[in-house]
Amino acid sequence: MFRFLVQRLLGAALILFVVFTVTFFLFFAMPDDPARLSCGKTCTPETLALIRRDLGLDESVPMQYWHYIVGVFAGRDFGTSHCSAPCLGYSFVNHEPVLDTLLDRFPATLSLALGASVIFLGVGVMIGMLAALRRGTWLDKSTMALSLIGASVTIQFLGVIARYVLVDQLRWLPKPEYLPFTGDPGGWMGGLLLPWLTLACVQAAVYARLTRASMIDALGEDHVRTVRAKGLTSRQVYLKHAWRGAITPVVTVYGIELGVLLGGAVVTETTFNIPGIGKLAVNAVANSDLPMITGVVLIAATAMVLANVAVDAVYAVIDPRVRV
Repeated sequence: MFRFLVQRLLGAALILFVVFTVTFFLFFAMPDDPARLSCGKTCTPETLALIRRDLGLDESVPMQYWHYIVGVFAGRDFGTSHCSAPCLGYSFVNHEPVLDTLLDRFPATLSLALGASVIFLGVGVMIGMLAALRRGTWLDKSTMALSLIGASVTIQFLGVIARYVLVDQLRWLPKPEYLPFTGDPGGWMGGLLLPWLTLACVQAAVYARLTRASMIDALGEDHVRTVRAKGLTSRQVYLKHAWRGAITPVVTVYGIELGVLLGGAVVTETTFNIPGIGKLAVNAVANSDLPMITGVVLIAATAMVLANVAVDAVYAVIDPRVRV
């Protein structure tokens, strides 16, 4: 098991390095000049040259890349200031350390991702299991019809409608916003409740259909039919034998989905104005903020890779054959 995880982690480190390198060099194909954007409208040639020197933009692209790599592990100097390791540079826009900005925004994204994933995973799997066990009945047909509608609706559309009806008109839910959990747990939950429910409605529909299909396939496996023929109760067949085969595809999709959400739920955060990693990424791209873009990509790639490593570990627990 240990060797299995070490191999996955080494592969994850290689993927992160490749993603970071590609992102760094692709940035220089963009037409905007980050030094000029940082300088402002009343920029003089002397000020522009000073900004280029402080940001390290007066060096060649390979040298900038090398200094960035060194800064991640050993820190680096920017003009008169020093950035301690792990240094992801300073933002071209607000001139603040990228790592500090990411750490400040990450709690909002983490709160949104974990809260929504608990809801859509629990509800989606439960509905899918019930539909599979009642295959062909009115329960199966009605839940699958509703899940098809849910999977077809976009978060932007559902979010705007839900906010107008539940917040502005009926006033059943508080205004969506992010408040730190440590400062106000009640306000934290109330402010994220509508974003959680909106994201969960769309994703739960996907998990319901996936779980139903997986459970039906698992119930048709030879070993499940064998234990059923031996006289085991339906509960024992479902919970002890069929669920392992049915849960594997769900774990795969959930690992990928959680990694995407932790890397920044761009649409949800933009729709509800949640100050997370996703909204930060949109602003960074709009302002050609290379250090911030690179930092966001590293966070998103790390979340995705670690989620996939976790999925591999869960696979090894569910099905020991995967270890081989």
